[in-house]
Amino acid sequence: MDINLSKKVVELKVEMVCIHEKRLRKCLSKLKGIEKVEVDTNCQKVVVTGYTHKNKILKAIRRGGLKADFWSAQNELLNAYVSANYTNLRFNPFSFF
Repeated sequence: MDINLSKKVVELKVEMVCIHEKRLRKCLSKLKGIEKVEVDTNCQKVVVTGYTHKNKILKAIRRGGLKADFWSAQNELLNAYVSANYTNLRFNPFSFF
């Protein structure tokens, strides 16, 4: 049993598309102590709130066949860069076909 029973928020980068969200939630549902799972598929960011150790959360996601790692400041920078570039894109209204 985990000696430190304080509530934790674990942020993870999980490479997935929308169809993987169901698999992700199924993997995490097997762990005890998880209260909330927030998924942002655009950023590929998962935020888990609960009393489960962060390494157990990461291990459960990887066992489910998803590539995952802990969220880092580098992910924030990359996400901001990509978001800024996509907002500056202009699409030509003419049909290509």
